[in-house]
Amino acid sequence: MPLTLEEVGKLAGVSRSTVSRVVNGHPSVRDEVRERVWQVIRETGYQPHAAARSLASRRSQVIGVIIPEAVSTLFVDPFFALLLRGITGACNTHGYQLMLSLFDEPADQGETYRRILRSGRMDGVLVASTHMNDPIFPKLLQDSIPFVLVGRHPDPRVNYVDVDNVGGARMAVEHLIRLGHRRIATITGTLNMASGEDRLAGYCQALEAHRIPVQAALIGEGDFTKSSGTMGMQRLLSASPTAVFAASDVMAMGALKALREASLRVPEDVALVGFDDIPVAAALEPALTTVRQPIDRLGSMAADLLLNLLENAPDARAPAARIILSARLIVRDSCGALH
Repeated sequence: MPLTLEEVGKLAGVSRSTVSRVVNGHPSVRDEVRERVWQVIRETGYQPHAAARSLASRRSQVIGVIIPEAVSTLFVDPFFALLLRGITGACNTHGYQLMLSLFDEPADQGETYRRILRSGRMDGVLVASTHMNDPIFPKLLQDSIPFVLVGRHPDPRVNYVDVDNVGGARMAVEHLIRLGHRRIATITGTLNMASGEDRLAGYCQALEAHRIPVQAALIGEGDFTKSSGTMGMQRLLSASPTAVFAASDVMAMGALKALREASLRVPEDVALVGFDDIPVAAALEPALTTVRQPIDRLGSMAADLLLNLLENAPDARAPAARIILSARLIVRDSCGALH
């Protein structure tokens, strides 16, 4: 465990506030005390948090965006481009610059945290597309680095902005039920991510509300990639679904590929609904029925929330902000409702 200011102070025989003044370069510290504190820092390898020093003196006017996804995934999923567009717009409005951190391997994340987040080059951080147990959250909380998450998180200390994933998924499946379907399959997102978990919950809620049994054979796990949509659909074919809810448009595109390869028509043989409403959804053949989430707005509101935290220090006793945006069903050809 890294040393705290209190522990450094105890070793140097001074208070926590004195250590803080030393690492922030405050002039009202006697030279001998200053040297004693720095000697403890050198001997213990303690790393003063440059981010905290920057906030105490002057801001860098830079916020970071951390997306712990493989670079290959990031640049093929339009969700991230739309999210970054919203974030960039908010940063431009407030006069902040953006620093984007990407990873090729999970091990890269720890190194990026050490080199960048603790360097003082960022005033705060936006984090998107994370797993629920991502180790970055304890680190950010421990180091008191201001951050906002794009996506739900159960920790009551985490500020986040998200879309109503449960309600949006339930809306999609209930639409298929109203069209007469009873064998409705789903291709889930990554289930240790809040969005994947919540969209599966919405699927189950819709079936249970209409007294339709939830069947494991009709649930295929994906990971929000097109290839997982294809493989998930191939596995589900043996269960003979009449309709499929894919937890993202990208996976719906993969499912459509698998259905065509199996000589099944959409929507005549199998109805298909996605989630996101990325720009390509309307251009597919058939055009994809989907749940629209305001991706640009997710990004801009997350950035606005972070910048508000930076510019207006919140009451430490106040609860973390939880902003949930509404989703909307967009009906097109792939569900069969327009036929």
